[in-house]
Amino acid sequence: MPSGPERPPAARRAFRPDPPVVIGLLGGIAAGKSAVAAAFAARGLQVVDADAIARSVTDDPGVVRQVAAALGAGVAPDGRLDRAAVAAVVFADPAARKRLEAITHPRIRERILAALAAARACGDSVLLDAPLLLEGGLIERCDHVVFVAASDAVRAARAAARGWSAAELARREAAQHPLAQKRARAQFVVDNDGPLDATHRQVDDLLDRWLPA
Repeated sequence: MPSGPERPPAARRAFRPDPPVVIGLLGGIAAGKSAVAAAFAARGLQVVDADAIARSVTDDPGVVRQVAAALGAGVAPDGRLDRAAVAAVVFADPAARKRLEAITHPRIRERILAALAAARACGDSVLLDAPLLLEGGLIERCDHVVFVAASDAVRAARAAARGWSAAELARREAAQHPLAQKRARAQFVVDNDGPLDATHRQVDDLLDRWLPA
């Protein structure tokens, strides 16, 4: 993707097209989607982070009880969701994962849609960072879709920095759509293998392309 020399911050226009748009973000696990989302946020987009919404959903004591009943595990001594225990169950058992998703996904989707509606009402464009972009049909709500590309070696290194083994990374990836399918559904690509300023330049180039002249 073409990128020019670094521009001073003052030269970058705030991204406020009329009407506002929703930009969906796809990518593999540990591709660095959060860093790319932050680059979009630096241009004035609201970031709707599905993982953060999921955490807020599973902080609900009623949801914790439902998850524990469905999985036979998942409650920490303090009464909160034991996310590590839940992950160990659902990434090893597709049926258990479906039971978990039946409890959490409708709530997560409802909150995402409410966040999108609230942003649009304020005239703000949104960067939607949602692993369920394909699985939950949210991609249909997006005006543009961007795939965050990173090599297998880079993603493995980033996953290792989180304390995940190669097997753990593979197990988590198996629960999502294949990378090739994600990339095929995106119209644009940001290469996130290099330094952060190169990532920001690519994001700036995209946003400048989408701004009216």
